[in-house]
Amino acid sequence: MIEGRGLSKSYGSLQVLKSVNVSIKQGEIVSITGPSGAGKSTLLQLLGTLDHPQEGEVLYNGEAVSQLKSNKLAAFRNENIGFIFQFHHLLPEFTAIENVCMPGLIQGISKKEAMIRASELLHKLGLGSRLEHKPNELSGGEQQRVAVARALMNSPKVIFADEPSGNLDTENAEELHNLFLELRKDFGQTFVIVTHNEDLAAMADRVIKMKDGEIILQV
Repeated sequence: MIEGRGLSKSYGSLQVLKSVNVSIKQGEIVSITGPSGAGKSTLLQLLGTLDHPQEGEVLYNGEAVSQLKSNKLAAFRNENIGFIFQFHHLLPEFTAIENVCMPGLIQGISKKEAMIRASELLHKLGLGSRLEHKPNELSGGEQQRVAVARALMNSPKVIFADEPSGNLDTENAEELHNLFLELRKDFGQTFVIVTHNEDLAAMADRVIKMKDGEIILQV
């Protein structure tokens, strides 16, 4: 489904990715692990089309999406990819349901349709009583579930998650990990997860280990 060919990326004189080759199958849960500075988040950003490689290309179902112009790439990303980050990135002035609606509104669906879809997702994630609460009125675990619902809003084919449980306590982290498994079962989504959490890495179908900008092991 997703293929990275010869991906290289440098920031100044620091080369953070060194001609990395990686492929992700549809419906897989893949974790990317390694020490800080290994290039994990950079690889995630390239595969998620948030950044461009200096060398190499990213393909989705054989199409070189890294070659698309910015407006077409943004439309592709909005339709096909969802993101979950460690610090949620919820908009503080909007309620939970309004935050979840955002990707749908950007895609161009009606506000009514977006609200129905967002409400369904939040109810599924156990937040049916928190629809009108703003982020500062939610716990860390609740905020992360809102972020998960937002990532699912447009029914993306793949979810990229960067340290999604890194800011959660043990109980909420375990709940989030189990939620990923449930979502893959219910929706068939592909998950690519950067994590330091050994429990989260262990539940993946495949673990990619990185060091110094290179993949050193896949198990």
